[in-house]
Amino acid sequence: MKRFKINLEYMVDKVLYKTNVFETEHFNIDYIATENHIKLDIKPCVPMENVTFKMTVPYDFRSNDRIFLNGFQSWTECREQFIDDEPIRLNFKQEALRKVIPTSAYGDYNFVKYDHRKGCFHGFSYGYIRNEKEFDLFGSLSERFGYTIIRMNVPDREIIFQRDLEGVVIDKEYTLIDVVHFSGSENEVYDKYFSAMNIPAPRVGRTNGYTTWYNYYQNITEDIVTTDLESLSKVESKIDIFQIDDGYQTAVGDWLSIDSKKFPCGMKYIADIIHNKGMKAGLWLAPLGAQINSKVAKEHPDWLIHNGNGKKLLCGLNWGGFYGLDIEKEEVREYVRHFFHVVLNEWKYDMVKLDFLYAASVIPRNGKSRGQLMCEAMDFIRECVGDKLILGCGVPLHPAFGKVDYCRIGADIGLEWSKFKVHLEDVSTRTTLCNTIFRRGLDGRAFANDPDVFLLRDNNMTMGFTQRKISATVNHIFGSLLFTSDNVGDYNREKMDVLTHIFNNGQPELISAEFITKDLMEIKYMENGEEKRLCYDANTGELML
Repeated sequence: MKRFKINLEYMVDKVLYKTNVFETEHFNIDYIATENHIKLDIKPCVPMENVTFKMTVPYDFRSNDRIFLNGFQSWTECREQFIDDEPIRLNFKQEALRKVIPTSAYGDYNFVKYDHRKGCFHGFSYGYIRNEKEFDLFGSLSERFGYTIIRMNVPDREIIFQRDLEGVVIDKEYTLIDVVHFSGSENEVYDKYFSAMNIPAPRVGRTNGYTTWYNYYQNITEDIVTTDLESLSKVESKIDIFQIDDGYQTAVGDWLSIDSKKFPCGMKYIADIIHNKGMKAGLWLAPLGAQINSKVAKEHPDWLIHNGNGKKLLCGLNWGGFYGLDIEKEEVREYVRHFFHVVLNEWKYDMVKLDFLYAASVIPRNGKSRGQLMCEAMDFIRECVGDKLILGCGVPLHPAFGKVDYCRIGADIGLEWSKFKVHLEDVSTRTTLCNTIFRRGLDGRAFANDPDVFLLRDNNMTMGFTQRKISATVNHIFGSLLFTSDNVGDYNREKMDVLTHIFNNGQPELISAEFITKDLMEIKYMENGEEKRLCYDANTGELML
């Protein structure tokens, strides 16, 4: 990476400047440039505003290369692609819907320009180029100065690194880019990357469990929980965690206001009965969000994030719409600390699933970039949770490295194989399986990967049993958090055998996983001394022999 060029645009005293040099009357740039590392630190002489920066490195792509770039957040679609593929982007219908339905907050649509040309891909924080079994991995060492956007442009034979600096005034030394490049086998490049970041291996390993969400959704009750808990406790497997998902609270944001009709004995009682079955108790929260009709949103509008026009910032359409809590304010931080204290220390939950975390950084504010806000939010969350377990979800992944124990690395699984998606972060079985396969390098390094649940039941389900088994097998091969949402008391012998096989056997040894055509996924792996092969059409879920 010694060969590179830069382009910098900025404003000083409302005058726009463009340059590609390392020193002007306004700044100088110190840099490190080796084969494996480039770091550029800018030292301003005057405050610089509206800064945009990119660094371009030449790259000789080969015809049989495959390209992977990490998507914006947990749910964002990302997969390995052929060099002549269309980039992953919204289609015409999705773009049209986005103009009338406010879905932009889920992804990068408002601050990244998409290149629609074939062979022009973009992603965040890290990515690789693979040729057979040789990997070239490129990755950011830190997102605290702003998200690192990586573009791999095959037609132009170049890789571009950009820093999202919107909202930042550079008036002191600032790191414009800090990226590394490693070549070697898959394990070699990922091991070197996480070693360079000094990210310790996660303290958790392969974990079995259950979550209420993908059967009952918000329609959970104390009776449902106790019934499914009793059924699961009889499985001839070690069950580590039983998690209560969304639906126990009166509104998102009002975490200590429990729906007494659904849970008359309260949430500590639920944790106690889970513990009595020898399992850890997990609880879902979206700690940085507040539902429009929540008590906290109505009583404390000043606690909410506001956009540049002074309006409350809508962070998504879930629950009829929700706002982001502004944890830049100390009153908000105290509120968040308090409900975490109650959940973890009074109710005695062992793990919290923390969802919709991207809400911390939808817009830059207070002179901080989106990336800085997200990194600081993850620092704060870990401070609140202490040594209890965190399952992160709906979060930009790099800021979560080393901060969460488990992390979702794909979209929510659907009850069907494939449906029309409104945006790239939408519910999709197809998407989450691809993400699970191609974000596998994070597992056991950044955190333990959560591929989302596998579902084997017949009721409340559209997928055929073959498709359900494909999903379960992918989770078994690539996941470390293995959850179901089924009432296993309804299982027949075949389904119970699949469940216990996944729960009782360790992670298989991967040989290879790739698209052998645009749609055909082939996975080869070793299990119990036997080489196995899973081949299926990613679009249809049809098993191929």
